[in-house]
Amino acid sequence: MTESTVILALVVITALGFDFTNGFHDTANAMATSIATNALRPKVAVALSGLLNLVGAFLSVEVALTVTNAVVKIQNSDGTPKESLTAHGGEALLIIVLAGLVGGIIWNLLTWLLGLPSSSSHALFGGLIGASIAGLGWAGVNWNGNGSKLDGVVGKVILPAIMSPVIAGVIAAVGTWLIYKVVTGVAQRFTDNGFRWGQIGSASLVSLAHGTNDAQKTMGVITLALIATGDWTDTKNIPFWVKVSCALAIALGTYLGGWRIIRTLGKGLVEIAPPQGMAAESASAAVILASSHLGFALSTTHVATGSILGSGVGKPGAQVRWRVAGRMISAWLITLPAAAIVGAVMWFIGDLVGGLGGAIVIFALLVAAAVYMYLRSRREPVGHHNVNDEWEDAPAQERVPASAGSAS
Repeated sequence: MTESTVILALVVITALGFDFTNGFHDTANAMATSIATNALRPKVAVALSGLLNLVGAFLSVEVALTVTNAVVKIQNSDGTPKESLTAHGGEALLIIVLAGLVGGIIWNLLTWLLGLPSSSSHALFGGLIGASIAGLGWAGVNWNGNGSKLDGVVGKVILPAIMSPVIAGVIAAVGTWLIYKVVTGVAQRFTDNGFRWGQIGSASLVSLAHGTNDAQKTMGVITLALIATGDWTDTKNIPFWVKVSCALAIALGTYLGGWRIIRTLGKGLVEIAPPQGMAAESASAAVILASSHLGFALSTTHVATGSILGSGVGKPGAQVRWRVAGRMISAWLITLPAAAIVGAVMWFIGDLVGGLGGAIVIFALLVAAAVYMYLRSRREPVGHHNVNDEWEDAPAQERVPASAGSAS
């Protein structure tokens, strides 16, 4: 077995590890509002979300191809790896991909520990961009694709990051406002119970959409690594075994549930009522599915957060906790550069040690960081048993018992 084969195996394992963290980091995007309004019991919600993520991963490959072709310049026009990267069996680029993945995973785990719904997508892209710049220079990043402003990192990643939460927020605000106009005069107990059932459908659609967008990002990374070693040359397709493994990894992560982030999105931004939850989830699903069809690798976290904020703006008399929203937006702004710095540092460490030894050192650092953050999280555990507890700074009139009603 050659060194490049072992390094490739480490890259695939690490990529699936990122996919797993993406799953539990982003469960909140689909199910936080349904859990907060008691439309679904917490464990039922994450199980349903995991199953639909699994199905959604097989519905499209457009986002996966964006990751393969629109972030790092590693292949020629015919799909073969660049000659400058194959002198050592593709090891140079494998180290770049591995370092980038480590940058994404470490940022995912840190924001999960802090309960901040940051973007797994931007953590991944940030890590890859940082490692690529460190290893290949600025020209190693596919900033504008073939010169089109709607291609490359700028068009496929940065512009959707700016526009998607705004669009989702506006749709959710208008939808929420219309809902409350329509149900004026109807007893709240009737509207809430009806919209709880509606939330089950809309949350399911978000989970399906999440699978079509986020699972594919890891598919694209693994395919990128296969191209680096010359084991894959088709830039228009993804190997079937890659699709299956990535779908299973994100589904398992989703099932385990990132309870800290579910709590922040479900309880920290707005005290959500069922009509708001349904409007927010429907807006999120519409934006994510449309973007997946166009191959935009957007952040489902940004979309979900924008939708929830929009539902608060659209409900008459609702209070939005802008201070919590400000913390989230701050995390959004630093996600890509922070992950890029980690990715660059990891590449320098791997390059300093060199070859297989460098890859092993990078992987060991990742494991050590992951274990530390997991143990740190155990000091103040958040799980299905307390995810709906009162938000600490909620005014007394906003507080709703966690045991209030359930449609499922």
